[in-house]
Amino acid sequence: MFDRHLIPMIRHPLTQLAKPLCRAGISANQISLTGFAVGMLALPLLAFGCYQWALAAILCNRLLDGLDGAVARETGITDCGGFLDITLDFIFYAAVVLGFALSAPANALPAATLLFAFMGTGSSFLAFAIMAGKRGIENPVYHHKSLYYLGGLTEGSETIALFVLMCLWPAAFATLAYGFALLCLITTLTRLWSGYHTLR
Repeated sequence: MFDRHLIPMIRHPLTQLAKPLCRAGISANQISLTGFAVGMLALPLLAFGCYQWALAAILCNRLLDGLDGAVARETGITDCGGFLDITLDFIFYAAVVLGFALSAPANALPAATLLFAFMGTGSSFLAFAIMAGKRGIENPVYHHKSLYYLGGLTEGSETIALFVLMCLWPAAFATLAYGFALLCLITTLTRLWSGYHTLR
């Protein structure tokens, strides 16, 4: 929901950060893999209740995720890079939720509910991207992306805001997880409706 407003705001500073990396010969895929490795540290950190350190790992992952895209736009967007980026993102999102599930037995059910909701948003997002790619449908809002980004209530910005809140107030994990799962359900339903009618 907020991605279309935030992405234009952060694009210029990310581009400025990306330029010296490009000159140093660092590729977008290298940044993607580094960001993923850093982000996955959140899993054991959350499991052991080190929420502040986990938050640092999550935010660092998101910064590097933005940088890999900026570097790709400078050096050339590739299908393999887009594939790598989106796959690692989805694994990272699931790992954060798993980390909270491991941190306390009471978190297991809300974490499972949230992961179930993530399946809906993720599958509707990727399925439409595949069909849009086959038909040559381009998104005027995210034309710089390597695949079609189907919007909704819960996009990347909202998910990161959720993780930040969970790290700052881990005792509220269940409430936050159930609330966000409901928003994900609404997102999935709206994507199913709009995606179906667009392709029809």
